[in-house]
Amino acid sequence: MPPVDALELGFDPDDPRFIADPYACFARLRATGRVVPDAASGLLLIPRHADVHAALRHRGLGRVEHDGARADPSHPRWEQSERWSLLNLEPPDHTRIRRLVSSVFTARAVAALRPLVEDLAAQHLARAVAESPGGELDLVADYAQPFSIEVICRWLGVPVEDGPLLLGWSHAIVKMYELRSSPLERQNAERAADEFVDHVERLIGARRAHPRDDVVSALLAAVDTGQHLTDDEIVSTVIVLLNAGHEATVNTLGNGMRTALAHPGEWARVRHGEVTAATAVEELVRHDAPLQLFERWVRDEVVDLAGHTFVRGERLGLLFGSANRDPARFEHPDRFDIGRGDAGHIGFGGGVHFCIGAPLARLELEASVTRLAQLGEGLRPVGEATYQPFFVIRGLGSLPLTVA
Repeated sequence: MPPVDALELGFDPDDPRFIADPYACFARLRATGRVVPDAASGLLLIPRHADVHAALRHRGLGRVEHDGARADPSHPRWEQSERWSLLNLEPPDHTRIRRLVSSVFTARAVAALRPLVEDLAAQHLARAVAESPGGELDLVADYAQPFSIEVICRWLGVPVEDGPLLLGWSHAIVKMYELRSSPLERQNAERAADEFVDHVERLIGARRAHPRDDVVSALLAAVDTGQHLTDDEIVSTVIVLLNAGHEATVNTLGNGMRTALAHPGEWARVRHGEVTAATAVEELVRHDAPLQLFERWVRDEVVDLAGHTFVRGERLGLLFGSANRDPARFEHPDRFDIGRGDAGHIGFGGGVHFCIGAPLARLELEASVTRLAQLGEGLRPVGEATYQPFFVIRGLGSLPLTVA
């Protein structure tokens, strides 16, 4: 008997109903088996937490089919922007570059950003509230996006006034991570990558001539066992830090606050100080993950995983959102428990591809939740919050709130 295809179980990223709530489908996938084929995408979906956790750490799998750039000459500038991205590399290149980047992006360096991040959160939220007509604001557009972009700009050393440019480039480039993208979306991504690469190359030149106290200058100066990052490696690193860091922060805050405000009793636990903002952040990430799927190619001749034998060239789709709702790992996983505080979720990936920007994302989210809680019980949802029509990068188009 042939295996059940994922589409039969409701896995359809083109269906607005699935985008609105994929979690019922994920439960069916987990109940069906540890590996579920999706003929439409060619992926073998992995829906259970233990198997996703294992796949993220299996050295026989890789982010790309072969070492080096993806074989897609039709988008050369996008390929260039991705060539040395930590998201795509495997050891030894990944090990070398991550070690160099980590020498800049240390726990101490992130901790030193706390006063700036907290100050920017306060400034941006106060501005959004002050400028909200009739006491209503869009948490995504009026607060989360400008706040996150300014943090990234200040940290990287990019002029803050370039924020809208970076935001547009990021939105265009990440469409290429979806299971399917239209010709127009691919064209826009190529244009955005072209402009973004040029922008970072000019920034590298400026910082090489006149170093400052910022990440680009530090990446240029980074050295480990006599090795330096090349300009191409710095370009890919800066682009992935912006795209992944910004998208994850904005989408977690939008998705998470939508859920938190829909559970006023849970949100009150934060407002009243029963649950810290840092603890709440872990549940915001787990319950409605900003990254829903992460692809891995089988690079060894065979890989035994999830009770299945995979062969070279097959592609696995690791379902982060499903793994984070797996009852074998989380008690009452569909329940939103803002005080759960379980950091064992896979919202930030795992293994060598654990998000290098997770500490900064957590800091931004903690500062945001703290300030939002201080607005009191007048902070409430108004109207409908709808998800953008994309699956892999999951986020709201807007989150209208009242601050009356």
